[in-house]
Amino acid sequence: MTDVTSAKRARRPHHWRRDLIELAALFTAVAVADAIANLIGHQPDGPYLLIASAVALTATAAFHTWWARRHSHAPPPEAAITDPDTEAATTDIGPTTRTTPAPASGPSPGSAPAQTVLWRMRTTVLDAPGSLAALCTVLARHGIDILTLQTHPLAQGTVDEFLLRVPASLPAQQLSRAISAAGGRSTWTERADAHDLVDAPTRVLGLATRTALDAAELPLALRQLLGRCSIHSLPAVSITGRATGETAPVEGVLEETTMRLRDPSGGVITVERPYLPFTPTEFARARALVELDARLGPRVPRGEQVLTLPEGNEITVRRADRTDLEAAVAMHGRCSEQTLRLRYHGPVRDADRYLDHLLSPRFGRTLAVQTASGRLVALGHLLWDGDETEVALLVEDEWQRRGIGSELLARLVALAVEAGCESVYAVTQASNTGMVAAMRALSLPLDYQIEEGTLVITARLGVTPARSLPPYEQAERSQTQSSQT
Repeated sequence: MTDVTSAKRARRPHHWRRDLIELAALFTAVAVADAIANLIGHQPDGPYLLIASAVALTATAAFHTWWARRHSHAPPPEAAITDPDTEAATTDIGPTTRTTPAPASGPSPGSAPAQTVLWRMRTTVLDAPGSLAALCTVLARHGIDILTLQTHPLAQGTVDEFLLRVPASLPAQQLSRAISAAGGRSTWTERADAHDLVDAPTRVLGLATRTALDAAELPLALRQLLGRCSIHSLPAVSITGRATGETAPVEGVLEETTMRLRDPSGGVITVERPYLPFTPTEFARARALVELDARLGPRVPRGEQVLTLPEGNEITVRRADRTDLEAAVAMHGRCSEQTLRLRYHGPVRDADRYLDHLLSPRFGRTLAVQTASGRLVALGHLLWDGDETEVALLVEDEWQRRGIGSELLARLVALAVEAGCESVYAVTQASNTGMVAAMRALSLPLDYQIEEGTLVITARLGVTPARSLPPYEQAERSQTQSSQT
């Protein structure tokens, strides 16, 4: 709306009755003035009284004019300000409404914005009106912006989980003390990153999609869903063929910081988070992911890539699973005892027993190398070991020293980076020069440690940018997206 339109709308309409009333008032005022003048003018001091009255009226009019001009430019009171930039922001969150007061004055145009960091914070409060408002007031007082908020109802109280944008200069201990004073208990904070900005439903749907495409994704999906936790898959039958007795009811078990879920492939999936108890909401989400995995059954992406070795032979690299068990046992039969001993660090006669466990998608990802004739000549394993990740290689004697081991190891590390692993380790012996050389060829920071006569080489992945997916997995995912569209 322009100023001209506003002025037109503000002007009152003209009417003849208004003129008539003004004329009547004017004649009445003249008649009253004439009567007063005649009455006072015939008195001895009449002229002086008229002059004094005129002076008083003039002074009153002048004072009224000065007062009106002075206060017409005064700013409106604070309660009358309705500018959206200065109003308090009110957000409705479920059954509770929180009001965040606006700052008294914004930053000047020339001032630099303050440095901020992302935090995740979880605290438990009483399930009572005003408890969430008290927390929000404390956060606003410290200049903290609430980006997301999730509530987890409990039998006694409510767990509130925040994603916060916090001034970099604010210590975590200071905020924890303020939250405690506002009624929060069991407060836990940790640094977050941009990936946490995705809302919970979107993140859960993404994890469900990854789990549906690949059975090996279930442990990773649970870890990303629940934060820092240790996940162990305990089989129902041990490698030696004995029953382990590990079982869990269909509905699972939740015990404070531990949850036990029935593994669809047999056994139990145990999730532990000692620093923070699981909530019923988190338990329900984890159980839903496991149920999805059970309904879809065994599945592994079938993409593959053909490579040419320096001598001209072609090999195919692809994902492997338990359907390759017979071919893997045959490869064991063609390997020397020394090769099997360097790989399994134990009696050679027990080597075949490990294969069913290693080829299970529940315990990790396996890459297989086969020749043009279809013979399996190498296996590479990326194994989920609680909070850590292990890499292991086995190359048939006839195909060693051709770069197959280095190619497999590089692809396994790329899968580990994609899965968000911070490091990978390999257990070998100092005499296994091929494995040591392959780890060095990664060009990553390496840590060496001797444990009970074996060499443990750990490669730290956090200092290198995430590598892209192997081409055969890129093709597989492209085909999947094309079929969906």
